[in-house]
Amino acid sequence: MEMQPELRASDHDRERIAEMLRVAAGDGRISIQELTERLDRVYASRTFGELDAVIADLPEGRREVVLPDAQDVLRLHTYTRTVRQAGRWTVPARIDVDCTWRTAVIDFREAICPHREIAMHMQCLSPFGDIVIRVPVGWQVLSDEVTSGGWLPFRRVHNRPPGPPSPDGVVLRLSGHTRGDVWVRYHRPTA
Repeated sequence: MEMQPELRASDHDRERIAEMLRVAAGDGRISIQELTERLDRVYASRTFGELDAVIADLPEGRREVVLPDAQDVLRLHTYTRTVRQAGRWTVPARIDVDCTWRTAVIDFREAICPHREIAMHMQCLSPFGDIVIRVPVGWQVLSDEVTSGGWLPFRRVHNRPPGPPSPDGVVLRLSGHTRGDVWVRYHRPTA
């Protein structure tokens, strides 16, 4: 990272390294299990030296990862109230959801989506925070990069597509960590 190893890393620095790991997993350099283990280390890291250790064996570890511009990211935070993103809206390439004690609802049914793939990173540190995602039938929602945990050690992402994805459908790639539940709902267009 070309920084002094003892300096403190920021959330942005940790997210940049997490994105490097996601790319490495997508390239087949590390397994999904290893991705999960390394992401845990990244989010627990305090210094640049600790972050460098996580990516030291990856060739991408020496390249700069460019995150989307702030205007290309939709940030939804549920601190004291439920948050809804629904109706007619333009979908950015990336969505960050921070769900604490409440529910976040992201409804893509009437949204304008100029992207073939959307990255949604979620963080839900409370078992009382849930995320509801509503997508049109034909979209593909990938949730392999979501880790879960909490009081009960079972899978917390509920994603049952009604059939195969459409060849021209959008891919929604979920990543992050949740202690609450993530509900993916597929809807057919209303007549």
